[in-house]
Amino acid sequence: MKSVGANVVRIEAEALRELAERISGPMGQDFERAVECLHSCGGRVVVTGMGKSGIIARKLAATLSSTGTPALYLHPAEALHGDLGMLVKGDVVLALSYSGETQEILQLLATIRRIGSKLVTITGDHLYDGAGKSSTLAQAADVALDCSIAQEACSMGLAPTASTTAMLALGDALALALAETRGFKEEDFASLHPGGKLGKKLAKVAQLMHTGDAVPRVERNTRMPDVIYEMSRKGLGITTVVESGKLLGVISDGDLRRLLEHRKDILNLSAGDCMTPNPQTIAANEFAASALNIMEQRKITSLVVMASDGAVEGIIHLHDLWGTQMV
Repeated sequence: MKSVGANVVRIEAEALRELAERISGPMGQDFERAVECLHSCGGRVVVTGMGKSGIIARKLAATLSSTGTPALYLHPAEALHGDLGMLVKGDVVLALSYSGETQEILQLLATIRRIGSKLVTITGDHLYDGAGKSSTLAQAADVALDCSIAQEACSMGLAPTASTTAMLALGDALALALAETRGFKEEDFASLHPGGKLGKKLAKVAQLMHTGDAVPRVERNTRMPDVIYEMSRKGLGITTVVESGKLLGVISDGDLRRLLEHRKDILNLSAGDCMTPNPQTIAANEFAASALNIMEQRKITSLVVMASDGAVEGIIHLHDLWGTQMV
């Protein structure tokens, strides 16, 4: 059985290798045209497909939406019974059908043309083998893309296996090339995934830090009893030492313990005597993951968030990162 499994993977891997060569070679121009067509879409990308191709279409619509391109899945059979109202002027239709002869999709062509939507297709037409556009769907397309394979991984050559793998990969290639064209960035991804683990990991320091009165602040001449009171009251295990709002240094719980070990007159000292000058800081627009990395490397639990002019903007604590599932 393991040899059967390994052979399936080899056949599908070979199909993907051939697809990659097609994209970088003879299909390259059509691929770029398809990306441009989707990029210039004034509405949404409406992805449609039946059967196994419909499952791939659903996944592709989800991938497009999560990478900055408004998209939805339209079931072609349901479309013929009222759901065609989902398709409006300005939309681009992305139709998936390995045979290119799926009747439910072909029956949508008249409506697609009447509305004036562009049509991009993914079929198994072997478009670059010299045969030309043999399927009805590919012939009707504004841009036709080819996910053809040499053979299915199914021993009977019947179950869609390598063909659906190639179709999925070509759809992903379109979606991510489109995201690159749009200039889609990590922060954009985070804004579209606020509840997911990936989105939380991409949260910015500004979203998690303590600000305003929650930030412990003392001045250089503040006596240590008052420093300790400020640290205890704010509960972040640290206090900033500031002058005219600008950061001079910090005093942490660890600093206090070390001072108590070596100085018996600590209560007679000032914040300026006890602070650590030029502490590690982070900018508010940095990723929370970067803050966690610094804390782990420095073995600290709090970071001062500092503006470019040296002003204290906030403090981010290790506890604030627990809810992001990074800790």
